[in-house]
Amino acid sequence: MLSGSDSNSAPHDSESEIPVVYVIDDDEEIRLALSALLRSTGLRVETFGSSKDFLAFPKYDAPSCLILDVRLRGESGLTFQEELARTDLRIPIVFITGHGDTEMSAKAMKAGALDFFAKPFRDQDILDAVENALSRDSQRRAAEESIATLRSSYGSLTHREREVMGFVVAGLMNKQIASAMRVSEITVKIHRGQMMKRLACRSVADLVRMAEALGVGSEHLNIS
Repeated sequence: MLSGSDSNSAPHDSESEIPVVYVIDDDEEIRLALSALLRSTGLRVETFGSSKDFLAFPKYDAPSCLILDVRLRGESGLTFQEELARTDLRIPIVFITGHGDTEMSAKAMKAGALDFFAKPFRDQDILDAVENALSRDSQRRAAEESIATLRSSYGSLTHREREVMGFVVAGLMNKQIASAMRVSEITVKIHRGQMMKRLACRSVADLVRMAEALGVGSEHLNIS
C-alpha cells in the first residue's frame, strides 16, 4: 500500500473541476473495489488507509465527498467526523461499516452524515449516495462563490452608497432618504443608481435579499 493516496497523485489545475470522491478505509480490497466502481462512472477517486493520510493529501478545488469507514485501524470514523466538523474542510460524508448498528448509524446521521451503509452494500446504493453527496457539495460551492462575489461588490460601495442602501432596505423613499441624509434628492438618486449597479441589483426586493445574505441592515449602517 502506498503512503497517502493509493494513486499517489496530486491535483492538477486542468482537472480541478472533475468531481472527486475520497475513500478512507483500512481494508485495501474495499478501497480497490470502491475505486474501480466509482471510476467506472467517470469520477476521480483518491483512496486512503487512514484519516491521517487523507488530511495530508492536497485537496482538489472541485465538488467532492468522503466515503468513510466507521471503524478504522486504531481510530474511529465517528470521531474523525467530529474532528472534520471543527475544521474548514466541509465535505459530505457517506459512512460504510462492517459492524454497524442502529445507535451508531443514528449518531453519524445526527452529526451530519448523508448515508450509512453496512457491508456488503449494493453498488447502486453507493453510486446513488455519492451522486447525492456531490450534488449537495456543488450547491454549497455555488452558494459560497455567490456570497463571496456579493461581499466583494458590497466592499466596493462608498460610505454614502452603503448609507443609501441601508435606507432603501429599511423601506424609505428617495425623498425621505434625502431628508435624513440632508442632501438633495438628485444626490440620493445618483448614489442609489451607483449602488444598485455595483451590486448588479435590479429591484428593491433583490436588494433586501442581498442585505439579508450579507447580514447587513439598518442596525449595521447607523440607520435609525
